[in-house]
Amino acid sequence: MRKKGRETEARANKHSRRDDDRGPKVPSRNEGDLLEHLRGIESPLVLILDCVQDPQNLGAILRTADGAGVDAVVVPKDKAAGITDTVRRISVGAADHVPFFQVTNLSRALTSMKELGIWMVGTTDHGTQGFYETDLTGPIGIIMGAEATGMRRLTEEACDFLVNLPMKGSVECLNVSVTTGVCLYEAVRQRLAPNSNQKK
Repeated sequence: MRKKGRETEARANKHSRRDDDRGPKVPSRNEGDLLEHLRGIESPLVLILDCVQDPQNLGAILRTADGAGVDAVVVPKDKAAGITDTVRRISVGAADHVPFFQVTNLSRALTSMKELGIWMVGTTDHGTQGFYETDLTGPIGIIMGAEATGMRRLTEEACDFLVNLPMKGSVECLNVSVTTGVCLYEAVRQRLAPNSNQKK
């Protein structure tokens, strides 16, 4: 409770930092680090963001990724948002905990992950399969496209499955951070199901 006479003051955000109190920063890692990291995980859940550029979207996505237990978030180095103070603030600290990898060539990184046995599921409004009919219990990479433009051609071609979310209203698509939340928690639901072969 605020002290009497201070009712109009805004409550301090404990997740924001002063310029002189930024604390330790977790550096992003590269493609080599990504593959080494994934080799040690039996059935990884990977989130790939193809050129998501809005720091607020990235922050919201990292918050959800942390909650869903995502093993790695992968983004391209160029034309994509990276970890900034804004991203940290929006993610309420999750940006310092989720394994975050920036790769020079996303298409090559996708191929390398597929060679590790990870199936790539791309989300797109012209997907040929419903997302809720897709098995997400094994080693899976879920790919989100950029705001407005979606996945790039080479990213889409690297997908094993192209899936869509059912849209029952007048809008054509959801915000990328909302779509990410829906998709990640469907993966969590499937992996927690009693008949799932997921081993954690």
